[in-house]
Amino acid sequence: MGKITQCLGALAVAIAVVASVPAGAQQTQGDPASTQAQRQETQPLNNAPVWRDVRSGTPGVTTVQGVETGVLVQSGGETWRQIREPIAFWGGLLVAVSVLGLALVHLVLGPLGPGGAPSGRLIRRFSAADRHAHWLMAICWVVLAITGLILSLGKTVLLPVLGYPVFAWVASMAKTLHNFTGPILVVAVPWLFVRFIRDNGIGIEDLKWLLKLPGLYKGHFYPSHRFNAGEKVQFWIALVLISTVLTVTGLILVFPNIGQGRATMQISSTIHMIAAYLSIAISLLHIYLGTIGVTGAFSGMRYGYVDEAWAKHHHELWYQDVAAGKARESFAQPGEGPPEEAGQPGKMRPA
Repeated sequence: MGKITQCLGALAVAIAVVASVPAGAQQTQGDPASTQAQRQETQPLNNAPVWRDVRSGTPGVTTVQGVETGVLVQSGGETWRQIREPIAFWGGLLVAVSVLGLALVHLVLGPLGPGGAPSGRLIRRFSAADRHAHWLMAICWVVLAITGLILSLGKTVLLPVLGYPVFAWVASMAKTLHNFTGPILVVAVPWLFVRFIRDNGIGIEDLKWLLKLPGLYKGHFYPSHRFNAGEKVQFWIALVLISTVLTVTGLILVFPNIGQGRATMQISSTIHMIAAYLSIAISLLHIYLGTIGVTGAFSGMRYGYVDEAWAKHHHELWYQDVAAGKARESFAQPGEGPPEEAGQPGKMRPA
């Protein structure tokens, strides 16, 4: 009897609640259009139609002057954020695989040799202007690569290790260095291009060099001019193409007050990230071969001189032009060479 009384009481309460709802509200319940119309009356600035218009990107009315100042919400920002995360993941993976791959190659195969014992004669391979242009570009690139990786992967890789206080300082420093170093590429890229363009023309010999590439680690270097096909690929793809893209998109991001809107900056940021990861992966191979990967290569760019045996082994066609007096480069004169080796041209500083 007690349970029946409780059920009847609950039913009476439900009937009373339904009866208390206005007839118009009962009719509009479950009707989205009617519900939105009613909400438009009660909350005129907080309903689906209003926010749909806000997110559409259609400019409103404002007294603030500037690009997109009349757009309250730019929905492309959410799309950019969703695209950025997978780019950072796959880009970081590409860099990691490149580093591990080069380390494995070096451990298993070791460096490429100099091509025999030094002959006792030096060839001036790079002038001071060549080396200055190269090292300006190299220093800028290293700073931008390291700081760029911190900015794009820092929250995932460094934050859990360093903690918030230290990471905040590291990220702030990386951002400042990145923003102030980037514009230097406006000078560095054209300067390096002008210095080396005349020796980076593509010919049939470069195609043959690429086809003979597997023979490098067997000691068989296909003859090449001052720069081989691999170096020319680095020049045209990494320096001319990718560095130009990085410079243009970087300037758009560093100077947001030159008239571009948020959509332009989001597109530029996406392109900048993709180009940066590709540049890092390609340039890591260049750095490896120019330092510990090829014995004697680093000395040539540091001091400007290479041994005759090295030149003949690695760049035989260029060596023949030097020996015949057809190249701009020439054999070192007595007393000419690296400071600590002046007067001893037969002694090459090890790489």
